[in-house]
Amino acid sequence: MREPSVGELQKLAKLFGITVDRLINREELTLKEVVIEDRTASEKVRLISQLDQEDQHAVYRIIEGMLTKNKFQTFFEQNLQPSK
Repeated sequence: MREPSVGELQKLAKLFGITVDRLINREELTLKEVVIEDRTASEKVRLISQLDQEDQHAVYRIIEGMLTKNKFQTFFEQNLQPSK
């Protein structure tokens, strides 16, 4: 197992809202849950960009699938309503 770089430690500390010291000296460390729904869309995209490439692609595939489903649903509701 490799040791994380200082930059990686700083990113983790920022992500969890703690200092690098608390991250390194974790005897009393209780990580708080990362809540993304309170963030702006641009902040969410920034957080996604910090994921490794495979996870980024997975997130984008999920989003694209949901958007496609929504477009089809809207199209069918607007264009294929049963005749009365």
